[in-house]
Amino acid sequence: MFYQLLEKDSRSSGEIKKELEELEFQVFRLQDNLKEIAKKSKVLGVDHTKDDKLVIVYTPEDSQSCKIMLSDCESSYNGQWDFSIQATYTEDKTIHIGDIKGPADKGYGSICMDYLKELAVEQNIPEITGDIAERDWDHVERLVHFYEKQDFEVDIDYQDKSGEIKWICNR
Repeated sequence: MFYQLLEKDSRSSGEIKKELEELEFQVFRLQDNLKEIAKKSKVLGVDHTKDDKLVIVYTPEDSQSCKIMLSDCESSYNGQWDFSIQATYTEDKTIHIGDIKGPADKGYGSICMDYLKELAVEQNIPEITGDIAERDWDHVERLVHFYEKQDFEVDIDYQDKSGEIKWICNR
């Protein structure tokens, strides 16, 4: 069956071989990185980006904060995440996003946000909130697009350069 798929594929055998080698490398890196991450954090899952790169999603074992972190499998894990949603649990049974850090346009934000929403549902937390601050204003339109894509209500005050976001669990 594998050879039948190869015959129908328009890529050259060299391209397919290179792609398989890259995948094999990512899987080896995934194994090594998983071992290191699991020593200090709870691994939530393994996912793939929009570019089909493997990533590990994890959270620290901490009851006060609610961080969702991501490490790619293109490089060795060195104790640092490649992307993070930093949030806290509030007294009114809400998760409040304080900051999102990492590169844009790799699909990392969508992956981490899916895990954050899943965590909220599992913990019976009805909503996720956050603020858009003046420091975000140079990329506010990208943030609005991202949050709306993630089914958040977005309220922006363009005059005061501020905003609020809210996601309500629909179970």
